[in-house]
Amino acid sequence: MDKLKRVLTGQDSNDNTNVLSEAVSDATSLGWGTRVKGFIACFAIGVLCSILGVCLLWVPRNGLVLFAVFYTLGNISAIGSTFFLMGPLKQMKKMVEPTRAIATTVMLVSLILTLCSAFWWKNKGLAVLFCIMQFFAFAWYSLSFIPFARDAVKSCFSVCLS
Repeated sequence: MDKLKRVLTGQDSNDNTNVLSEAVSDATSLGWGTRVKGFIACFAIGVLCSILGVCLLWVPRNGLVLFAVFYTLGNISAIGSTFFLMGPLKQMKKMVEPTRAIATTVMLVSLILTLCSAFWWKNKGLAVLFCIMQFFAFAWYSLSFIPFARDAVKSCFSVCLS
């Protein structure tokens, strides 16, 4: 558990050149237990918002807008939950690493396009399509944190499709 804690908080690396990152992590007053509780709470709120958004899709008149807003807020909350574990600066740096840059870009563009399709274009089909894109981009992004998970998923799909 201590090794996981050191890796997630960035204390495992020997790179001491980033003074800003050290200052931010030293200024954090949250203990490890509080960070985990914050992560769980924020992630649970994200999941609940996403489920609520799906349920609200079939509300007459404003269902599409409510769906898009709640589903998008749910995904933002789920991503934001990792700020508790790693810290905002480290999480933002990890989001733009080459292994995650495409998934991050697709997810952020999908978030924006979901809201556009609900508020301006009023197109349910596009909103649902962009939410599906959000889901898969978020899943692919999350898999990048698990060693060899992306390779396992790729090989599983190649076996299933062949």
